[in-house]
Amino acid sequence: LKWLLSRLRVEPVSQEDSLTAVALLRDAGGLHGHKYAIDALVAALALRVPAPVIVLTSDRDDWSKLCGNRVIIRDV
Repeated sequence: LKWLLSRLRVEPVSQEDSLTAVALLRDAGGLHGHKYAIDALVAALALRVPAPVIVLTSDRDDWSKLCGNRVIIRDV
């Protein structure tokens, strides 16, 4: 667990990230509500940091709608 945590990076959320999240939700079509708002904000952060970015998720479809092929999606 220590090794895994050492590989994570905590990123601050900016107003620009929030606006990007709104745009991602709008472009994804059909995603709305707090669950998707949180996913969209995390997606905005994932798209902001240098590649490669790997997202671990149990909901591949939502992430594909939000990020397309701009991040690597792994099922958990």
